[in-house]
Amino acid sequence: MKGWMRAACAVSFLAAGLASVAHAQDSSPIKVGHYASMTGKEATFGQSTDQGIRLALKEINAAGGLNGRPIEVITYDTKGESKEAGTAVTRLVTSDKVVAVLGEVASSLSLAGGAVCQQYGVPMVSPSSTNPRVTQGRSMVSRVCFIDPFQGFVVAKFVRENLKLDRAAVLYDQGQAYSKGLRDEFKKHFTAMGGTIVADEAFTGGDQDFSAQLANIRSKSPQAIFVPGYYTDAGNVALQARRLGISKDIPLLGGDGWDSEQLGKIGGDAIEGSYYSNHYAPDQEGALVRAFVEKYKAEFGQTPDGLAALGYDAMQVLFDSMKRAKSLDGKDLAAAIAQTAGYKGVTGAITIDKNRDASKPAVMVQMRRNEAGDLGPAYVATIEP
Repeated sequence: MKGWMRAACAVSFLAAGLASVAHAQDSSPIKVGHYASMTGKEATFGQSTDQGIRLALKEINAAGGLNGRPIEVITYDTKGESKEAGTAVTRLVTSDKVVAVLGEVASSLSLAGGAVCQQYGVPMVSPSSTNPRVTQGRSMVSRVCFIDPFQGFVVAKFVRENLKLDRAAVLYDQGQAYSKGLRDEFKKHFTAMGGTIVADEAFTGGDQDFSAQLANIRSKSPQAIFVPGYYTDAGNVALQARRLGISKDIPLLGGDGWDSEQLGKIGGDAIEGSYYSNHYAPDQEGALVRAFVEKYKAEFGQTPDGLAALGYDAMQVLFDSMKRAKSLDGKDLAAAIAQTAGYKGVTGAITIDKNRDASKPAVMVQMRRNEAGDLGPAYVATIEP
């Protein structure tokens, strides 16, 4: 009997020792990767997203992380280039051994990074890439934002039903998957709603002179001009449009690629009064939005844009999935992400559908000046899916 007791005690001590070792091993950080345009002409996209991710990370780790293990985010700069995106994600999954990847903002870059994640079986969550092809045929890739077919519908519906306009022109970036996708969807939905596309002009991102395209658009007498691109080009288009005599009574409209504090600084008075679709507005009602805006301002000293809100939601959805997953193995974690339903995010209730896209509402905002005279987005309307 004494021998049995001694053996039992020995087993107990061994088990306790193994548990202690396991606990020590489990205190290591769980690594998550993020690739984004931290520099380059769309740098505010990456910077805002990264700050949103890190605000969520701070809250997650303050609450104990995952079973006592902190989450660590490693961010690499893509410089806004597809080649850099592929290199960054390869480094994250092969050298840093991350369990999941967050990114990118630009759809073209998410297509490049997503190919790497699919190859290596590492889950990827895009905060804000809206082109449908980002998730198509890629079981490891999901997103927490709506997609271009819905965003194109949102802008078309707003122009027809809210602004009561039926003649629109389009000026899009022919070298950008995001811009071309939005242009196609807007045209399809606008004409289906009884509107007429009076001009369809193209440019290449980074162009400085839009005068020929805008002169042709002006000759067609549109009531609105859809410019589905990024804020750098949109601001310059607005300046040149007004110089060519296109009245501010003819609003420019865009998608979430306009969302940057730099838009108002570039476009100034020329962009005032124009509209764009977005994932949230910092002045919209809701306790979650108010709390997020207050925390973000306290942490970073600025008002969060939609990219910051999506970065925050992407990190929180990933962490929620990590808690629900059978393990942090790629397939188990990807399955948990795909099962996300009704997650209450800053940018709305997020449900990942069968295509690993997010079903959620969109908002329309207008560029207006606040009491201090600063130009920025103001909430106008919510469009449900």
